[in-house]
Amino acid sequence: MTVFALAQHTLWPELANALGFVVAFFVSFGGHRCLSFRDAGTTVATSFQRFVVTALVGFASNEIVFVVVLRWLRMPSLLALFVALVFAAGQTFVLSRFWAFRR
Repeated sequence: MTVFALAQHTLWPELANALGFVVAFFVSFGGHRCLSFRDAGTTVATSFQRFVVTALVGFASNEIVFVVVLRWLRMPSLLALFVALVFAAGQTFVLSRFWAFRR
């Protein structure tokens, strides 16, 4: 959200969201691999490949929810992003737990 908040003044909100995703991707993978799923039964390479798919699916759903809430429901951009992030975070966690970092 910090990347979005800083970038939204110079980029379209949808692009600021994408930039935030790129930054968050690497932070998220490292946190999941080293903390949340440190006992994963997969190699780092396999987890990374699966996490790329998981993250892209999560970003797609995030961007769809974000656009709907921002453009159609006309919520303020930070609130729209918060709603989209909560939705995508749940989906990403489930996919990470049961597929990307399968135990």
